[in-house]
Amino acid sequence: MTTAILSALPEEQSSLVALLQAPQRRVHAGRVFWTGMLHGKSVVLALSGIGKVAAATTATALIERFAAARIVFTGVAGGVGDGVRVGDVVVAQDYVQHDMDASPLFPRWELPGYARARLACDVALSALLLEAARACLVSAEGLFDPNNGHTAQQVHHGLMASGDRFVSAAHESDRLRTALREAGHDVLAVEMEGAAVAQVCLDYGVPFAAVRTISDRADDAAHGDFALFVQTVASRYADHMVQTFLQKL
Repeated sequence: MTTAILSALPEEQSSLVALLQAPQRRVHAGRVFWTGMLHGKSVVLALSGIGKVAAATTATALIERFAAARIVFTGVAGGVGDGVRVGDVVVAQDYVQHDMDASPLFPRWELPGYARARLACDVALSALLLEAARACLVSAEGLFDPNNGHTAQQVHHGLMASGDRFVSAAHESDRLRTALREAGHDVLAVEMEGAAVAQVCLDYGVPFAAVRTISDRADDAAHGDFALFVQTVASRYADHMVQTFLQKL
């Protein structure tokens, strides 16, 4: 059974590609896929691209062309939930598309044809990611936070939101969080791909889980924080958590 490891940016996956045993590079649908073995497990590594459409295309290719039996997404996100800080890790319990609005035909955020707004992640895979994330932060001893190495980071488990917009203004982040919370969707983090992959996996009956490291607070400093975090931190998080996850799988 092949496990697909999906990331949005090359910095989040470069070290994993270097560790592949018997690596093979394949190009399909304009994307590069790396197949091989990691910790005795058959894997395929791919970059989703940025945004929901790109991520959905990549997830579909992983399932149909590479026979992925499960998909795990690792990457970065903006923290919007109370107590979610830079350097923390969020393992998704479920996803909502924060830019989905087919009202008045359907309630805001509800996915037409699915009769729901939220898409659940696989419970068993998410539990393994939680274990891997906690082990990662224990071994890091807070050093993965570029701004405060003395503050212990935390692992959160809950709702993530995806949309085709990089949320990078405090007023926008506050408005988005408030609107979702008032509708019963208490979101912890926001990114641009996970909900699309969750929807594809639901359609195909493929287990899906996602873990995101908080790179910024989705506020006015998000652009600078994001760039620094991806360059200095994201690859170490992804490498440690994915390897630990595969060992536990």
